[in-house]
Amino acid sequence: MKNVEMTVEGTILTIKVDLTKDFGPSASGKTIIIASTEGNVTIPNREEKVGLNVYRKK
Repeated sequence: MKNVEMTVEGTILTIKVDLTKDFGPSASGKTIIIASTEGNVTIPNREEKVGLNVYRKK
């Protein structure tokens, strides 16, 4: 994962992303990647999965 922090308290999932960071252009070059789970990942200590991409237009 890039710039993604997940925590679970009880039944509440919290996702933290630092919006000041970037990881350069996407593969197409149309957007700048800010954060990504890089596919679907399992939520810590749970069965559920999450897939997250945060980006902005170039």
